Amino acid sequence: MPLVTSKELFAKAYQGKYAIGAFNVDNIDIMKAVLKAAEQTKSPVIIAISSGALDFIGKDFIRNAMHDAMKKITVPVVLHLDHGKTAALCKECVDIGFTSVMIDASAYEFDKNIEITKEVVEYAHARGVVVESELGAIAGIEEDIHVEDKYGHFTHPADVVEFVSKTGIDSLAIAIGTAHGAFKFKPGQKPQLRFDILEEIQAKLPGFPLVLHGASSVPKAYLDTLNRYGGKMPEAIGIPEDMLRDAARRAVCKINVGTDIRVAYVGGIRKALQENPQEFDTRLFINAGLKAITDLVADKMVNVLGSAGHAND
Repeated sequence: MPLVTSKELFAKAYQGKYAIGAFNVDNIDIMKAVLKAAEQTKSPVIIAISSGALDFIGKDFIRNAMHDAMKKITVPVVLHLDHGKTAALCKECVDIGFTSVMIDASAYEFDKNIEITKEVVEYAHARGVVVESELGAIAGIEEDIHVEDKYGHFTHPADVVEFVSKTGIDSLAIAIGTAHGAFKFKPGQKPQLRFDILEEIQAKLPGFPLVLHGASSVPKAYLDTLNRYGGKMPEAIGIPEDMLRDAARRAVCKINVGTDIRVAYVGGIRKALQENPQEFDTRLFINAGLKAITDLVADKMVNVLGSAGHAND
């Protein structure tokens, strides 16, 4: 099956009241583990590549690996650039075969954000690629994404219609209380999403797909494994999964997961290393990490996103 864009997938997700997971992958093995979960659950999936992962893996490796992988994949797969900071990077990813790009010009003033986003939209749409953009700022730190205010700056519902109409984007990432990274909240602080803002935006953009970034839930079982076998992340707190499921039943058609992938992967490897000190076959340890990712992603597709079984909608 060839790579697809997210446009039709989001339309189906909106009507079906589920969301499609965008899973950040840092290497080709992780990509394969995510695709395996999508195949197991018969779920559409978005392979998200950050600019850091793009440099780490290499552009040609990503393009060739996805081309080869899609020869055997039977579910819809989107190859997506996550948080593209420049129009030039977004255009480059369009040219090498990405079917979706995110231009993140949210650090600029409103009018400049529109200008940069529109430039990417015009280039991408002419080549059959869809575009995501962002209004507001997601709290936290992930790679080179820094927002000093712990709560970020929530998306203003009054701005969304103008932004979408002037840019022509296909989906909009909104800030309603999610946060990048593993330490989204202080110990004892109650995570909360601003569903009131989500409802206002949905009312102003009926039928339009919205996106949540920074939506890792940091599942306790995977965090416990990582810490039990030498990790030091005792205070990591994520977004409760019932809130994410609620968002998926509304206008949120894409939910981004990055931190959870890393926690599961490193925890699986740490456990295998400690339990098999006599082994030196790297495949044993890497496969343990990859299995943890596949299990995690499959669980999210079934129980959080609600996307399982929707591959052939």
